Amino acid sequence: MYERGFKSRAERTAIRLRKTLGTKAVDPVDMRAVAEKHGIPIWCPDDIPGLADAAKKILLEDDPSSWSAITINFDGKTVIVLNTAHSKERQASNLAHEMAHLIIGHKGQTFINPEEGLFLSAYDKKEEDEANWLSGCLLLPREACIHIKKKKMTDTQAIKKYCVSQEMLTYRMNVTGVAKDYR
Repeated sequence: MYERGFKSRAERTAIRLRKTLGTKAVDPVDMRAVAEKHGIPIWCPDDIPGLADAAKKILLEDDPSSWSAITINFDGKTVIVLNTAHSKERQASNLAHEMAHLIIGHKGQTFINPEEGLFLSAYDKKEEDEANWLSGCLLLPREACIHIKKKKMTDTQAIKKYCVSQEMLTYRMNVTGVAKDYR
């Protein structure tokens, strides 16, 4: 359950963020530019100093579906590690999710599995729900969903323009009420 006003604040945050990047509310957002604006480096597993080749193989080849992204503190700086085995649309969504945690101020827990040397993280359900909601707003604010419908973009066109998955596009169209409004 979201606290009162959270969803509206999330939409406003997504629009405000676009303004800081010099773009319009209906424009796509480059999540890498958002991370850069916040001073957050984006790494892939190969960039993690000291991560064993066996761990990289697990993360990128043997079991890439077991993780999406993780925010870690490395040498005093916050870093987001993305699963580069995922599609660019999924990576954008994963990055939006991690940035949402940081924008909201979530403190999650990150630790290393001593048996495999892999990073693990945990957030509580409320924080995950909030990050999921805000990340959707960051990628496709309601105004962008309306713009897509007004311009009569096909799903394929919208997916390509906004670098989102079909699932994200459908989800945002439904939860914003835009799909219903434009039937």
